[in-house]
Amino acid sequence: MENIYRDNYCGLINPQMIGKSVRLAGFVENIRDHGGVIFVDVRDNTGIIQVVSNDEDMFKDLTRESSITLSGVVRARAEEDYNDKISTGTIEVLVDKVEILGRALNDLPFDIKTSHNTSEEVRNKYRYLYLRSSKMQKNLKLRSDVLHFLRNKMYDLGFTEVQTPILTASSPEGARDFLVPSRKFRGKFYALPQAPQIFKQLLMVSGVDKYFQVAPCFRDEDSRIDRTLEFYQLDFEMSFVTEEDVYKVGEEIFYDVFTKFSNKKVSQKPFRRINYEDAMLKYGSDKPDLRNPLEIIDLTKEFSNTTFKPFQNSIVRGIKVDDLASKSNSWFNEVVDYAKSIGMPGIGYITVNEDMTFKGPIDKFLSDEERKNLIDVADLKVNSVLFFIADKNKNLVSKQAGLIRTELGRKLDLIDNNKLELCIINNFPMFEYNEETKKYDFGHNPFSMPQGGLDALNNSNIEDIKAYQFDFVCNGFEMASGAVRNHDVEILEKAFSMVGYDKSVVEEKFGSLYNAFKFGAPPHAGMGPGIDRIIMLLCDEPNLREVQAFPPLASGQDLMMGSPSEVSEEQLREVHIKIRQSINVEK
Repeated sequence: MENIYRDNYCGLINPQMIGKSVRLAGFVENIRDHGGVIFVDVRDNTGIIQVVSNDEDMFKDLTRESSITLSGVVRARAEEDYNDKISTGTIEVLVDKVEILGRALNDLPFDIKTSHNTSEEVRNKYRYLYLRSSKMQKNLKLRSDVLHFLRNKMYDLGFTEVQTPILTASSPEGARDFLVPSRKFRGKFYALPQAPQIFKQLLMVSGVDKYFQVAPCFRDEDSRIDRTLEFYQLDFEMSFVTEEDVYKVGEEIFYDVFTKFSNKKVSQKPFRRINYEDAMLKYGSDKPDLRNPLEIIDLTKEFSNTTFKPFQNSIVRGIKVDDLASKSNSWFNEVVDYAKSIGMPGIGYITVNEDMTFKGPIDKFLSDEERKNLIDVADLKVNSVLFFIADKNKNLVSKQAGLIRTELGRKLDLIDNNKLELCIINNFPMFEYNEETKKYDFGHNPFSMPQGGLDALNNSNIEDIKAYQFDFVCNGFEMASGAVRNHDVEILEKAFSMVGYDKSVVEEKFGSLYNAFKFGAPPHAGMGPGIDRIIMLLCDEPNLREVQAFPPLASGQDLMMGSPSEVSEEQLREVHIKIRQSINVEK
């Protein structure tokens, strides 16, 4: 069918077309009246072309961001009028006909070219206008190209694409479900999937040897820079495999997509493997940014007999930075202020003098033996600075040390932004103690296989049990989570019993898996690389919302669609829902 609006694209017009007639369509980016000569910049998704006319009436009703179609002849610009900022800067189109297809209001909510300077709330309300910006057009095109590449990669690796349901059953998998009330089954609810976890394991039981899909995932949790209410992952699972088999597929996916779509230096395969305990000790995080060369040191042993009260009976960590002693007092005060902002009382530190003696707020509390041990253990040199983080709570001191490490890396400009540093964090604890509930729960994925199987569950201290659980990490972001799955009914029952769920609860909440595993379930493993996070890193964007087409705000609201929204009483009655009114009772 003939295109009645255009034969050519704006950004593809070139000097070889000078003298030829063209027909274009696009959006009006700019209008300039030079005293009887009208210049209009017309934009489509390939670029911008300048069009010109001596007939003022031709453009009299034109407004910026209107959609138009036009015809004219390509001609060369005068050399002094060249615009080297656009690919078509040496040519223009002399217009002989223009038609306004969709007229935009005179007053735009913001200038498309500078829309990044507009508040996110306004950009969200007029998201369709923000998506017209060159940056967002580029991001959406890259997202499309990456998805195309990933799908082909999975096909080439022998995976079968299978779609799993969006409406499913609620299950206690860690995050909060989005619930959907049933009209036909009064008082019952569907749930949107947090991930296709149970379905992909059922596919392994079904004999689908290697499965994948670009899966939407939903979690009713507060948004942050690397998480929104709805996100997508490249979900895949394989039968009859080990942890190493999944590593190899994950490494190929991440290495190939990053090297194809980024000019940054990408970690070579195989990626560095880091034990979870080591990651928490050295980096204070299970998703460390390895571009930061600073490492955390355990100094608990060195202060086992200390007289310094804040370190007594505490876990003590240190971060050494060489050639830092010359920094001003105000610089160190900023570090102290940051420490206070993350809940620390402050931060102690020592600097090393020319004669290898110390100075600093806590030097007077150190014994000679402690000074000597610190020099050896921390490998202190002249002008080194050693920061201290201490607390009786191991998890808290690790977290705080990690935040201080990150802040020092930022302040000292140690992060190489031209790198994509990947690693694999493995050997996660199977169970973790929850300080709020005062009981143990699954540390990561409840369907992970414990290392050592049933024997480990029966004979090991619960805190010592590790899972075949792993994360792929890049530049401080968790890029994928995966595991060898628990496919054994007896091990499944035992694992859940250790966190307070008896057999009847497992049957009720996870009946599909529990029953399926009785029919010869094969060993299986997999992971789910986060597509939005991959695109975010490739685009150098600050958060996921800049690489999704129609995301909500960080608050969860969508000002463009008006969601979440109220619904009618009739709609509520159909799904058997009554809204409770909150009542303030004065005491």
